Amino acid sequence: MKIVILWLFVPLAAWAQSVPPPKDYTLLGAGIRTRPEYDGSNSQRTDIIPVVRYYGRPWFARTSQGILEGGARWKLAQGFDVGAQLAYEAGREAKNGLPELDWGTSIGLHAEYERYIGPVPIDLLARVRQYTDSDRGTQADLRLTAGVYSGHGLLAGVFGQATWANAKSNRSFYAVNDGGLLFTSVGILGSYDLARHWVMTGSLEGRRLRGDAARSPITERTSNHYASVGLAYRF
Repeated sequence: MKIVILWLFVPLAAWAQSVPPPKDYTLLGAGIRTRPEYDGSNSQRTDIIPVVRYYGRPWFARTSQGILEGGARWKLAQGFDVGAQLAYEAGREAKNGLPELDWGTSIGLHAEYERYIGPVPIDLLARVRQYTDSDRGTQADLRLTAGVYSGHGLLAGVFGQATWANAKSNRSFYAVNDGGLLFTSVGILGSYDLARHWVMTGSLEGRRLRGDAARSPITERTSNHYASVGLAYRF
């Protein structure tokens, strides 16, 4: 089993409660995930992945928003934060005459807004990521997560995400010339308290390629799934 540092969808551990979640706890652990070789591939693989959640002042690190990222955040208003992040970005093996793309990193900015709509906690994240290898281009994410259940140690939420890629990003990864909407995804995520400090996390996501990437010469299918389960210690 190849060990890689990749993202894990994990819940904000106090969502769907009657009061806003605290910011002063940390999750640290690991899990396993099944995923496609790349978005658009017919093949699945299994990885060992981290579970990380840390919010300091101003430093943060997390895997709870779709990628492994860390950096600094500042609160501009109640429930509204902006920040800058360094993130891990996956690569791709050589395919159909296209060269292999090594894993890399991106730098970027994000804005995040948290509020309650009635009893439902909502988190809206907008994020821009520029690969440190300039040939890999730029991507942008818009992600919405809602807590839907809390009880008996179980927390559950649903999420949706849309990701856009510029022409350089699509050209480097999918050998297509135009930018635009890259994929959309929906999923569920949750956690269960096994003990006072031990938490089990899990997620299931369906993802669909869009635009020119869906018609790429390396795209074998337009829909893929991701699933993960992890164990973390809560400080």
